[in-house]
Amino acid sequence: MKIDWTEPAIEDLAGIRDHIARDSEFYAGRFAGRIVEAVEKLLSFPEMGRKVPEAEDQGSIREILFQSYRIIYRLESEKVQILSILHGSRDLAHHEPKPWEILG
Repeated sequence: MKIDWTEPAIEDLAGIRDHIARDSEFYAGRFAGRIVEAVEKLLSFPEMGRKVPEAEDQGSIREILFQSYRIIYRLESEKVQILSILHGSRDLAHHEPKPWEILG
């Protein structure tokens, strides 16, 4: 099992880090590192995330929650593909395109 970060997910993580860095470089790096640690748990427990409710017909699309963020990933046979990291307050039902529709 391996973890594959898509370009949109990398950009999401960088955006989160940059936003927090406006107040504190230290806490920005720490927070981003904790998100990466949460993702790395998927190496041992790839099915630990719940199915994304908005992706009802996409059984392989799952998410883990980290504080206020939804880490959305696609579970494949030999890899976990990180698709997006979104703040939980964002309305994914009206978000276009959906994270699982973006190839990264």
